[in-house]
Formats: sequence, C-alpha cells, structure tokens
Amino acid sequence: MSTSSPTRIRKAVFPVAGFGTRFLPATKAQPKEMLPVVDKPLIQYAVEEAYAAGIRDMIFVTGRNKRAIEDHYDTAYELESQLEASGKNALLEIARSVSPDDMTCSYVRQPRMLGLGHAVLCAEHLVGNEPFAVLLADDLMVGPVDGQPVLAQMTEAFARLHASVLAVQEVPLEHVKRYGIVAGETVEDGLVKVSRMVEKPKPEEAPSRLGVAGRYILTPGVFDEIRNQPKGAGGEIQLTDGIAALMKKESVYAYSYKGIRYDCGSKEGFLQASVELALAHPEVGEQFRDYLKSLKL
Repeated sequence: MSTSSPTRIRKAVFPVAGFGTRFLPATKAQPKEMLPVVDKPLIQYAVEEAYAAGIRDMIFVTGRNKRAIEDHYDTAYELESQLEASGKNALLEIARSVSPDDMTCSYVRQPRMLGLGHAVLCAEHLVGNEPFAVLLADDLMVGPVDGQPVLAQMTEAFARLHASVLAVQEVPLEHVKRYGIVAGETVEDGLVKVSRMVEKPKPEEAPSRLGVAGRYILTPGVFDEIRNQPKGAGGEIQLTDGIAALMKKESVYAYSYKGIRYDCGSKEGFLQASVELALAHPEVGEQFRDYLKSLKL
C-alpha cells in the first residue's frame, strides 16, 4: 500500500450471518450477536469499539433471521415516545445512544455460509477502494483501564505502517487448532512483520503460538486475493488464506494488543465476560460482587 493512500479508517465490516449453533436453543430464533452481556448485546460492544476508533460507517454482513440487528440500530419511535411521555429521560438517552446521529449503518446479505473470507467479500461494493476494519462480535474486546480500546490501538498502528494489521494474542499450544496462527520477524515490541500464516494448524505443525483474534485492519487489495482463493479449511473461503496471499504483494503486521479478549462464541467465554463486565458495571458491580462473595463455591 502506498503512503499516498488514506491512513484514516472510515469503514468497519461486521460479519454477522452465522447461525450461532454453539448457543442453541437460545439462537434458534435470535441472532447470537444479540445475546446480552449484562445490558448490551454483543454486537453493540463491537460497534462501540469501532466508533471509539473514529469509524462512522458500519457495514453489517447479515443473513436470514438477523432482522433484530437491523432493528437494534433503527429508531424505535414507539419506545422513545413512551419513554419521553413518561419523563424517563435517562432511559430515553440510553435508547437513542445506540445509534449516534453521525453514524451510518449499511446491510448486505451473505446468501450462503461460505466462510469468513466470503462474508468480507460480500461487503466489497460498500467498502470500495480504501482500507477498512473487520470486527467479529464473538470476540468481545476490552481495552486496558484508562487505555485505548483495541481497535483504536490498531488504527494508530495502521496510520504509522500503511499496511494491514492483525490483532494477535499468544495462545496455549493445545489451542492453536482454533486460530489462524502467524509467524514472522519482530520489528518492535508487540509488532511482528508476518511471513507465514496458517489457518487452524495441528499443534505439531503450528509456526508459533500467535493466534489471530477477531480484529483486522485490511487494505482493499485483500478483496482480489479472497476472490481468487480456492476453498480452504472446512471447505470454506477463509479470510486467513486471502491475507496469506496478500502478504506476497504487501506487508502485513501482527499487533499484540493491550487488553482482554473474551471468546463469546463459546459458552465458557460468554459466561466469563458476563461475570467480569458485571463486576465492572457502575450500576450493579458492587452488589454483584457482594453476591458472588456470598456463594459457597
């Protein structure tokens, strides 16, 4: 990517077309992205993270039975009118804050579940020829206290590097088969220039223990690479394979973010996020902490 290309990330893509089968029966009739952690659905945490990074154009790659996401980011006239008439101004402000006036939402369908790479490709016509972010709502990311959210850290890195940036974390060797794993040359503390990328390798074949988390900043060249990729792991069009092909033409960096990732695609991770974010919640945290202390565990 040339230094004359935009350094500001304006658009974020949210692939939200999956079935959420690991949370059945809760996801039989509602999107997994709408499952609440304390008082906000998963998708809202991801959108707020993108907004905090200065992004205002949100692109949702949806599927059937995902209307609840569109409704969540639409104006709820009846609800707002009722709250306003009742003088419940604090609740009214909460309802309106979900979709700020300067934020736009666009939706495109992924007609068949052909993988994450295919989902990102579905958004190409909305992204255009500019760098963009990809956020997986399953990965709930919390930045450090008094620090920047994870995506804001990454947009700063992109502004310096003018190249694709992948969020990574070190994972246990037995878990590498769950991730895209990267390896390469360390160029500075917490930053690796990627030379190899493997999707869900066996532990004995993993080039490192750096697993890609659900945050990406990608240059538009990745679209051509995804389009020309054969089906990969699981018979799907993998985003990892597209990025690996992009590396042959452009630099790609792995960024070890500061913060915590909750794997809310798993029941255990979802419960961990629910407990820890409840403890940090200004409204219920203190009482919830007292309740947990009262339990005989």
